[in-house]
Amino acid sequence: MAETGITACDYTNKAHRQAVADMINAYIEDEMGGGEILSKDRQLRLLDGLQGCSGAIVLLAEHANVYCGLLTAFEHFSTFTVQPMINIHDVIVLKAYRGKGIGRQLMNAVIAEAEKRLCSRLTLEVRQDNLVAQHLYRELGFHDTDPPMFYWRKYL
Repeated sequence: MAETGITACDYTNKAHRQAVADMINAYIEDEMGGGEILSKDRQLRLLDGLQGCSGAIVLLAEHANVYCGLLTAFEHFSTFTVQPMINIHDVIVLKAYRGKGIGRQLMNAVIAEAEKRLCSRLTLEVRQDNLVAQHLYRELGFHDTDPPMFYWRKYL
């Protein structure tokens, strides 16, 4: 059985760059995603933006020579704990590769990175109807905040 490898995105690697763009577009097209597919120009802006963001963590999952998963996260600083923290922004596993533990491997890799960076916590948002992801996150020790928080946004 082929193993799944998790690696940090190397922006000088053309295959890594393409995998990030492809994964984001797959996520946008997924029922849990939404939005408009990224044009080539927006893909380049995405990759340049991630590469230029010093706090960006971009992990790729590769299974049997296919990039099949992506996790993007961003290191921030918590004013409450006075330590770094990481917000997990995207966890993507292609449909054909779901149920194989790839999401768990990506999550474990970012948890290990947070521990290495001496972070006080990890945060993430999850859709109310994404029960599979919620189950995984709970198994990994994530839980709702106390008191519960709302996730709000304003488009500009």
